[in-house]
Amino acid sequence: MTRIRTLGVALLMASLGPLAGAQTLLKVDARAATPAPQTGHLKLGAARSPQGHTLAANSQYLMQDGQPWLPVMGEYHYSRAPATQWDAQLRLMKAAGIDIVASYVFWNHHQGQPGAFDWKGNRDLRRFVQLAQAAGLKVIVRLGPWAHGEARYGGIPDWVVDKMPTRSNDTEYLGHVERLYAEIGAQIKGLLWKDGGPVVGVQLENEYNLRGPGRGEDHIRALKALALKAGMDVPLYTVTGWDGTVYPSGEVMPVFGGYPDEPWATSTKELPPKETHAFRFDTRVSGDLGAQTQSHQPGTAETDKDKVPFLGAEYGAGLPAMYRRRTLVSPDDIAAMLPVQLGSGVNLLGYYMFHGGRNPVGAGGTGLEESSLSGGYNDTPRISYDFQAPLGPDGQQREVLTRLRPFHHFLRDYGARLATMTVRQPERTPANPADLQTPRWAVRSNGDSGFLFFNNHVRQYAMPAQAGVQFEVQLPGGALKLPSRPVDIPSGAYFIWPLNLDLDGVKLRYATAQPVVRLDAGALGIVHVFAPTPGVEAEFALADGVKTLASTGAQMLAVGTAQGRAVNVLLLSTEEVRQLNVLDLAGQRRLVFSAQQAWVADGKLQLRGLATEPLRAAVFPALPKPKAPGLTVTQDGALQQLSVKADTPALEVKTTATRPAGNAPRILKGGLANAALQPIPEAFATAAGWSLQLPAQLPAQAEDVLLELDFVGDIGRVFNGTRLLDDWYYNGQRWQIGLRQFGLKAGATLDLSVLPLRADAPVYIDAAHRPAFAAGQTQVAELRGARLLPIRRVSIAP
Repeated sequence: MTRIRTLGVALLMASLGPLAGAQTLLKVDARAATPAPQTGHLKLGAARSPQGHTLAANSQYLMQDGQPWLPVMGEYHYSRAPATQWDAQLRLMKAAGIDIVASYVFWNHHQGQPGAFDWKGNRDLRRFVQLAQAAGLKVIVRLGPWAHGEARYGGIPDWVVDKMPTRSNDTEYLGHVERLYAEIGAQIKGLLWKDGGPVVGVQLENEYNLRGPGRGEDHIRALKALALKAGMDVPLYTVTGWDGTVYPSGEVMPVFGGYPDEPWATSTKELPPKETHAFRFDTRVSGDLGAQTQSHQPGTAETDKDKVPFLGAEYGAGLPAMYRRRTLVSPDDIAAMLPVQLGSGVNLLGYYMFHGGRNPVGAGGTGLEESSLSGGYNDTPRISYDFQAPLGPDGQQREVLTRLRPFHHFLRDYGARLATMTVRQPERTPANPADLQTPRWAVRSNGDSGFLFFNNHVRQYAMPAQAGVQFEVQLPGGALKLPSRPVDIPSGAYFIWPLNLDLDGVKLRYATAQPVVRLDAGALGIVHVFAPTPGVEAEFALADGVKTLASTGAQMLAVGTAQGRAVNVLLLSTEEVRQLNVLDLAGQRRLVFSAQQAWVADGKLQLRGLATEPLRAAVFPALPKPKAPGLTVTQDGALQQLSVKADTPALEVKTTATRPAGNAPRILKGGLANAALQPIPEAFATAAGWSLQLPAQLPAQAEDVLLELDFVGDIGRVFNGTRLLDDWYYNGQRWQIGLRQFGLKAGATLDLSVLPLRADAPVYIDAAHRPAFAAGQTQVAELRGARLLPIRRVSIAP
């Protein structure tokens, strides 16, 4: 971790310069009264816990204990992950700012054949829910029976699909669904909110837009009745609301989503700008989310808009791997969606997927992935479900997480205020998502308080810098103009700025920096932490004038007192914000800065990272008496510095070419998408091969060892003997595989096969990563590198 700078405590005075350049005044009228939320339409389940805590929803937002609640939800599929990892990974999600963990129950992961269900090991739903509760997370169980989730037959077992009509009120089908729901109900019995447990909601079906007898509203109503019969009486019942979904209004709440690209599309070129990066003022439905069925008329969600809150469940924290489109998103492609969705009115920020995984193997070795061979619309890897998620399949932290966390912290401390605020449409807005010139922004406000949302990033399209910008927000108490002078907003910038924000009794008229965390720092008083806006000077407008802070390092500004305590703002640098965790340690919330993973377990600070490098963290306020083997503790101004030396030498994996590539067959087009099809199994006879010799012993002190492969080709596969451990569609992303879970013998040899990528392959790969073929070269299958990354974890008692 780059050394975090010492916190300043001096009062910094503002310096105003001359107005320079032409002004672009962006206006919005936010004077209209915020409509009162309506109740009585939604038929919710048991909402009170034995401890007296309540959950509810009105037409605008969720409520917890009678107060507005704007949580963050992240998807993590228990049956696609080793059960040995669940506890640590759920705690990592909690530390990342997740409030609710959601998971599909894939029917075919539990009942591959007629008869008994399998709820053991990696399929132990009950234990997963219990661990989520221990980690401080609430749970939403996505019941299916049809889930999609890039699963074979959407998760419905083969024997059901082969025998009877599905996704309808067919008597035989509903009989099997009733048993499925009864089994799920037994798994989570005693763990519902009404029992003092973490399960606050269930989702019925997925992307359901089928109409006709025994379908549509009647089918969703029947599924809810079966869920209730199985004992699943919960505060929240949801369905997905996009792609023309139909459902009985009032019985369930629709949830929405959006992705920055479409791997399920058929184009082999860059797509037009996605509307997930453009504010929406008239609809909650965000483009094509890849539903397997099509609707040609508006769904219930369109007519329900004023009756139910705007909840999200599938805002893509990454993208799935699909054979014909290998999209690789940047951290900013994902994070830039957040101010857009929040500024468009989202009051539950739900991600799909927040944690990657791997598909289990079905009965008789059947692959459980979505595939054109089994009638699916898409071809997906047999094993890998990496999803480019913020937390990889083996818990590795991806760079995108460092961009998302500040927004999660913001919602935890300021989300209750935001939840009550109405979306205000500016005077001038882009004509459509392809309009890259008109500034993209919105305001949400309630009375004279609000937040300003801005986005100047669109995936794969260069956005112009917005020059000489000032905003004028008409509020009931008068116009608010900001900043004090025009500013240039750079290409790629995205942010949230506060308007008339109450800082514990001190009024902040506006700031050109984003609120992140409210911290009770003890003797130092209350500290409101802010993130800078790249390229824009940080202004804090107070009763006595406008103050500026430099964004080059942590700077403190005293802004007033409340009830005898100091109130401060703390501006961090961009690097510091990206390393910021907010953790409860030794009875107090603390700021923990680390480039490595940081979370809390058993009351101790956990640090996880490469065993070949020191593990470091900076803590504020300081821990009382931090202790751990090999721990060095120093004080740097207000920050307590913790460091543990590296304890493992670099490991080597020996690679040997074992088989040259043959001539890969031409890629065929067809299937439901009439697009490139994944090669048939026999095509892998042309794959190039390498042996990967592991060290005689993997370091005992390492929690895991990641095998990282850098290859170029079409499809990579890693075997231990004849057992397929993992597979990967080449897209330019490094492929990592955690080895501990496989129980490999000392000195094991793995085998890598790489199917050649043909120069004429009708598949999309981002331009930056598509191989450059030399004249006359028809295919490529190369292993450019392989290495082992030992991972360790250190527990620090506070």
